[in-house]
Amino acid sequence: MAEHHQTLPPLEWIRVFEAAGRLGSFTAAANELGLTQAAVSQRIKNLELQLGAQLFNRQARGVILSIQGESWLPHVQTALNHLLHSTANLFELPRRKVTIAASSSVIELWIVPRLLRIAQQLPHVQLSFETIQHLPDYERSEADFEIRFGEGNWSGRDAERLYAEELAPVASSVLVNAASGNWETLPRIATSGPRDGWRDWSLATGGTIQSAPTLRFDTFVQALRAAEAGAGVLLASLPLCKRSIQAGSLVCLADRALRMEAGYWVTWPRNRPTFAERGVLIGILQSPIE
Repeated sequence: MAEHHQTLPPLEWIRVFEAAGRLGSFTAAANELGLTQAAVSQRIKNLELQLGAQLFNRQARGVILSIQGESWLPHVQTALNHLLHSTANLFELPRRKVTIAASSSVIELWIVPRLLRIAQQLPHVQLSFETIQHLPDYERSEADFEIRFGEGNWSGRDAERLYAEELAPVASSVLVNAASGNWETLPRIATSGPRDGWRDWSLATGGTIQSAPTLRFDTFVQALRAAEAGAGVLLASLPLCKRSIQAGSLVCLADRALRMEAGYWVTWPRNRPTFAERGVLIGILQSPIE
């Protein structure tokens, strides 16, 4: 007597069902999986037709799991998790080399202070850095991670914010003392690039707009070194110059900071296979350094 075999639906349809069921939204599932909302809807419809059951109740404000969908979801999640972990355990080799593309300022001021922690937690990984000078350089990069400045939305890339960008004027204590604390009369240092500048600071704080800065640099780290040397006042990224302020080589001259919506994000290609070291590395890069 021939056995009856239940045909398993395509794994892709099941994966879409899991995301939609967990998130309670076809749109959210589409965003997570890199699909269109229509593609998600079509896969769910195909799955329901093959199973002969309705998995979601469609409502004006979205979708909710049907009783059958709600019953099946935990079984699907358990099975997918088992598949994921067994695949990782059997086939996922440790990454020996990871490449990071970033500006020289982010490499020197943000990543370098975290290298010891990275070496302690990922001793088998060789880190390689590519310095990005201009935006088009990203197009030629094959790095595992790119640290980009913006709002966090890049086509085909996932992103996690590195730190919240805050700006405030800083200068060397020697320079401030020489000016008897009246730093607004001191020469100003500017940095070319995407961050807000002195005009934005004046508009945000209600201060007077000063004449053009006497010094301008095309990298933040150069501008920071000039400020430490007493060359003027820099509108600085507080997260990037935290160590200089803690060490006393710079003094923050305002009790408020200018917060920016844009900032630095660690990004990676959405379609590239994951690897175990990714989460650890991102966690260290996002962590504060005391």
